[in-house]
Amino acid sequence: MISKSQRRNKIKTRIRGKVSGTPQRPRMTVFRSNKGIYVQIIDDLAGKTLVSASSKGLEGGTKSEVAAKVGAAVAQKALEAGITTVVFDRNGYLFHGRVKSLADGAREAGLQF
Repeated sequence: MISKSQRRNKIKTRIRGKVSGTPQRPRMTVFRSNKGIYVQIIDDLAGKTLVSASSKGLEGGTKSEVAAKVGAAVAQKALEAGITTVVFDRNGYLFHGRVKSLADGAREAGLQF
């Protein structure tokens, strides 16, 4: 029987074979831990992180509400950097709960994916 982390790594590898970020449409990747949620917008061709945001320093509300705030924050930073469309990489996590809240927050703030 495989563990949760092995299952996620298997899914992550399969997704990364199909999804990559370009300068015109960078990849927005999510990392979720028990305490926080982190998001980066990455140009895979150059191997550089263009914009990042995390839940560190944010307080108040449930984990899903904080994730929505992080999504809005990364969308605002991305729009300031001239990035309007991204490819969403859920990084092997189910598109549910905090990951979905983050995506919805980013979409509401004006990021397209």
